Amino acid sequence: MGMGMAPPPLLLLSFLLLPLLSTAAPAPTTTLRLYRHLPHVEEAAHHHPLSRLAAASLARAAHLKGHRRGATSKGSKQHPQAAALYPHSYGGYAFTASLGTPPQPLPVLLDTGSHLTWVPCTSKYQCSDCPPAAAAAAAAPVFHPNNSSTSRIIGCRNPSCLWVHSAAHLAAATNCTRSSVCPPYAVVYGSGSTAGLLIADTLRAPAGRTVQSFVLGCSLVSVHQPPSGLAGFGRGAPSLPAQLGINKFGYCLLSRRFDDNAAVSGSLVLGDAKPAAGGNSMQYVPLVRSAAGDKQPYAVYYYLALTAVTVGGKAVRLPERAFAANAAGSGGAIVDSGTTFTYLDATVFQPVADAVVAAVGARYKRSKDAEDGLGLRPCFALPQGAKSMALPELSLHFKGGAEMKLPLENYFVVAGRAPPVPGADAAVSSAEAICLAVVTDLGPNGGAGDVTGGPAIILGSFQQQNYYVEYDLANERLGFRRQPCAASS
Repeated sequence: MGMGMAPPPLLLLSFLLLPLLSTAAPAPTTTLRLYRHLPHVEEAAHHHPLSRLAAASLARAAHLKGHRRGATSKGSKQHPQAAALYPHSYGGYAFTASLGTPPQPLPVLLDTGSHLTWVPCTSKYQCSDCPPAAAAAAAAPVFHPNNSSTSRIIGCRNPSCLWVHSAAHLAAATNCTRSSVCPPYAVVYGSGSTAGLLIADTLRAPAGRTVQSFVLGCSLVSVHQPPSGLAGFGRGAPSLPAQLGINKFGYCLLSRRFDDNAAVSGSLVLGDAKPAAGGNSMQYVPLVRSAAGDKQPYAVYYYLALTAVTVGGKAVRLPERAFAANAAGSGGAIVDSGTTFTYLDATVFQPVADAVVAAVGARYKRSKDAEDGLGLRPCFALPQGAKSMALPELSLHFKGGAEMKLPLENYFVVAGRAPPVPGADAAVSSAEAICLAVVTDLGPNGGAGDVTGGPAIILGSFQQQNYYVEYDLANERLGFRRQPCAASS
């Protein structure tokens, strides 16, 4: 994420200066409904849904790795930065936040890979190249500060202005006085950007958990962004957990098979979670800091103490960068709610993919058409008449002995009858296949692409389905346990 000065948008608002930041006393555990954010999307007939998921996951990885170039997977015709943005591009898990006085309910996407919360703001909000379709865009919810008696703009000398601008930048600003406004922010993502002004307002949640002066971005202009805002749950002072004053939060991500059922949701827990039904115990993984220290954006991420990856019970020989980040922020494994398919950089992906192919052996035929059309690999053609396939187990091992044994549906995805790939035999192209639900950025000849910066592994939401994942910030650890996440509304 990059932040910097942006031309001041035209504002028809007037605010008072922000009073001293204040938070409420600790409150009981709060549980919020966490649902898939599924606005209307224009479907492209020639794009399989999985190809868009793969492209969006790569665009997200490009953002988290700190560079903005488009990366493509081997054989894929997709360019992530030009791919249509749709709900799952940011993981697709949202909850409702109530802002202002009186409260204005707004959907925001849960994002553990960033720490600034922002919402579409004012009746003048403009979003270019953004879903949903133009006819439905007018109905997309936006926050109206003029309708809130508690909205305040952040001043240039307010400490929270340093969340989006460096001290050197503010010191060089000749008009940065106690009475002037904090300069506009600009947040640049892998697939677009958003810009606006920092404001403060009352954030309300159930069980009395309220922040009187919650600082967030009032975005006035966006490019290629989702119709809702983002709630930053990453490390750092601007994050929602930090401003709420909580040291533990968690989520249970609903299985993607419920994507077409809006009545079923997962959950976001602010505070301690209840014990799981059935007695599944929590396993804990140490959270580690990037060797890059406070260097952005790596200081925001939750790095995991990964020690090994096994396929079919056999350890995969991986480079050191898979397990730890260096002082430049290159390497290491992070967990991210906003990435859909897990990302492995090419130096990590190739050994894992080779291990999967070796474990499958000659039982199933590779589906090159599916791989080329979807941007996922390896893909195996489903034998005619087969109702099941024998596939290897994939497990992640962590310092301290914790092991995440992923269920098959969390790391393989069934590719239904996709639109034919141009130039391919129609009967073969439309055959069903099953693909490893992992993305990478391979070079044009299948070699390693740009692996110089950012995390080597990004554990995405697809792999976290039906897990309760707990961020224990006080003890610097991440907990996980398998449990059903479906709850009917």
